[in-house]
Amino acid sequence: MRPAATLLARAFAVLPAFLAMPAAAWDRQVKQGETLAQTNCARCHAVGRSGESPLRAAPPFRELHTRYPVEDLGEALAEGIRTGHPSMPEFRFDPDQAEALIAYLKSLER
Repeated sequence: MRPAATLLARAFAVLPAFLAMPAAAWDRQVKQGETLAQTNCARCHAVGRSGESPLRAAPPFRELHTRYPVEDLGEALAEGIRTGHPSMPEFRFDPDQAEALIAYLKSLER
């Protein structure tokens, strides 16, 4: 199995546990995801429940779920997010970080 495929398989293997995790664990994961978003993404994206993105073309995180299911980002986060515009850096997260970032994105849907 390719390294990225291994990461992806591992990320999806824990998905059922992610969906059924206790509230305290969910809260810790959401907080970790928020920290990752603030550290890696807030320079261009609005990562919170309000506010405009610093980079006009960067969608606010609270709206991502209206474009596609954020659960589907697991592969992209593990293999490296790439976009069609050159100003966005490539990010790679380990499976735990990818899960945390997805948990945070899911928390913004509420």
